[in-house]
Amino acid sequence: MRDSRTERTRAVAQDFLARLADGDPHRIGEVFAEHLDWHIADNPAVPWIRPRATRGDAVAHFAELAAHTVPEKATAEVTTLIVEDGEAVVTGRLGGTVRATGTAFRSPFAVWMTVEDGLITGFRVYEDSLAVALACTPDGPPHRASDSFKTLGRAPE
Repeated sequence: MRDSRTERTRAVAQDFLARLADGDPHRIGEVFAEHLDWHIADNPAVPWIRPRATRGDAVAHFAELAAHTVPEKATAEVTTLIVEDGEAVVTGRLGGTVRATGTAFRSPFAVWMTVEDGLITGFRVYEDSLAVALACTPDGPPHRASDSFKTLGRAPE
């Protein structure tokens, strides 16, 4: 038999994913605590990524993401949901198109959520931030991963 806290955390994670798929930033925000530990690697080239600390900040993040990308071209595939006690990890692949450049990006991702009292109190996203940043850059991204390394001044071995 599974622990009830684990099952409650699983329900919150699944509810978050359903709300994310629906795309309403205010409904997404309802599953976040008023104050939260938020981490997405700071990326000055990406207008929707910056430090966040409150439910209102989370709502703003998802609203800005929708404003700066083409919602009809967004893709997401969840491949794994792992839940233990008050922690949930979601992995998969995501994709989108930046509205300002018309450039698409794709990335594997992992989201690590901490859930307390039925709300998300910790939200950490791991993604290919270089691919997203390059899609936001007017010159556009390189077409192959090996070109990304060349752009950074180093080639893969």
